[in-house]
Order: sequence, then structure tokens, then C-alpha cells
Amino acid sequence: MSIYETMKALFRQLSDMDIRLLRVFISVVDSGGLSAAEMELNIGRSTISRHLKDLEIRLGMVLCYRGRAGFSLTSEGAQVYASALRLFLSLDDFSHEVNDIHQKLKGRLVLAMFDTTITNPLCRVNEAIERYVKAAPDVVIDIHIVPVNDIEKGVIDGRYHIGIIPPQRRSASLEYMPLFGEQMYLYCGRGHELFEHKGSISDEMIMAQRYVGLTFSSPNMEHGNALGLVKTSAASNQEGIATLVRSGQYIGFLPDHFAKIMETKGQIRKINNPKFSYCCEFTEIHKKSPQPTRVVQKFIDALAEVMSI
Repeated sequence: MSIYETMKALFRQLSDMDIRLLRVFISVVDSGGLSAAEMELNIGRSTISRHLKDLEIRLGMVLCYRGRAGFSLTSEGAQVYASALRLFLSLDDFSHEVNDIHQKLKGRLVLAMFDTTITNPLCRVNEAIERYVKAAPDVVIDIHIVPVNDIEKGVIDGRYHIGIIPPQRRSASLEYMPLFGEQMYLYCGRGHELFEHKGSISDEMIMAQRYVGLTFSSPNMEHGNALGLVKTSAASNQEGIATLVRSGQYIGFLPDHFAKIMETKGQIRKINNPKFSYCCEFTEIHKKSPQPTRVVQKFIDALAEVMSI
């Protein structure tokens, strides 16, 4: 029997205990191991270990390795984790729909965002959250900071209700609402040969430098490739790029609002060549079908309201 068939069979006969064990499993994965999950779950490590073993027996497969070598998921465990996330989001949606009948705003809202957007003055997601919490105080908000492609995929497959991303391509499965933009410039760090360079810097000088870019499909990758920049190192997020740029050994694109504090301190410097810059536009995304529940739509409306001010 495949993992999909096993999970499907399990979900047809889920008990309260099954749900409890799956929630423990998700918490352990999100925490990165049993020890780290103790505080989150407020139960002892031996109890957590027993719960994981009970779930593995229930499913008939090994979900994770745990011991002196550390914690890691098996390939089956990774698939069960993804399926469990979808299951619980579906349960949340069911709860939303039941509460809709009673005209109540209760449940959980799962939001996924790209990193370092909070320092952008044009990003007013925090203001939307303020409005939303005042209107729906009983809704629990979960925010995940993940790569762009993971956000899009997660909204489509049901792991997240709403995503905030700079879209590269449009999916027929998603609705898009423009939100804000951010200006991207190429930077170098103190100690880099271009740091003290006066005046405009030529394309040739830039192309001769070590360049760091993001590891996943994104506007960063798209524009880097279009400009002919070849990655000699990579990072999974903007902080990783900033760290490598600050080493004085690399150049890399960063949002101007995120780079500003480091630039003010003299740690990094914008490279003077207008060709090596671009604007990154962010949008809100959510699934077209089924239509958003009131819990989700209320947040979409709050975003639209604050962006129109």
C-alpha cells in the first residue's frame, strides 16, 4: 500500500487520539526535534517519544530518526508531515465554514510571507493584522516565513490560506491582489574592492566579482540570470545574502529598506550602476476555489483597506 493510500485509509477512520498524535508529530518537526518540542508541547521527552512510536505503529512506517545523531525525517515522514499539514488546514476550513453558518469569526488563519518585508515602509501587513485582530479577536494567526516557490505551492496545495509574494508567473488556480513594491540594488561590503570605488562602476568590473544569489526560483534569480551574473555562492534568504555581502567577498542584491541600516553603519555600500537594480512587486495570493471562508476573506479585505489608504 502506498503512503497516500495508507494516509487516506487512516483519515477515513481518524480518532481523537490519531489527531493528537499527528499534532505532536507536527510540533516535533516544526521544532526540529524532541528536546526543542518539550517546551512547545509542555510534555516530557519520553512522552513525546512514546507518542511518535504510537503514531509509527498506527501508520506502519518509520517517520523519523531520533537519537544521539540528532533528529531527521525519513522520506515517508516528510510525506506524512505534508499530508498532516493539509489535513489540519482542511479541519480549520471546516471549522471556518461551520462558524460562517453561525456568523462567527473563529478558528485559525495561516499566512505565509517572504522574508525581510517588515522593514519595508510600504508593507502594511502589520496594519492589516491590527485591523483584523480587532474585528476577529478569536482567530489565531500563524505566520510562516518561507521561500517564494514554497509559498505559492503551499497556497495551492492547502498548507496556507494566504501568501504574500513577488510572483514570477501566474497560476490559474490563484487570485492575485497587488500590494506593494520594493527596490532592489546591488551591494558590496566593507573590505570589498568596489567599496571605496568612486563614481560609476562599469558592467565589466561588476561581472568580475563573486556574486551571491538566492537558491530558489525568484525575481532575484530571474534578474541575476538576465544580467548575466553567475552565482559563486548562494543563500536561502535575504539575511544569508546580507551575511555574505558583509564579508567583503561578494556582491549581491538586497532590498533598499533592509540594507539601509547596514548602509548607514558603513557596513555595506550600494554599487553605483543603475543597470544593476530592479523593482520587486509583491501581491497577496489565495485559492480561487473553493472561495475563501469569512475568516480568510476578512483578512483579504483588511489588506485591501490598508493598502488603499
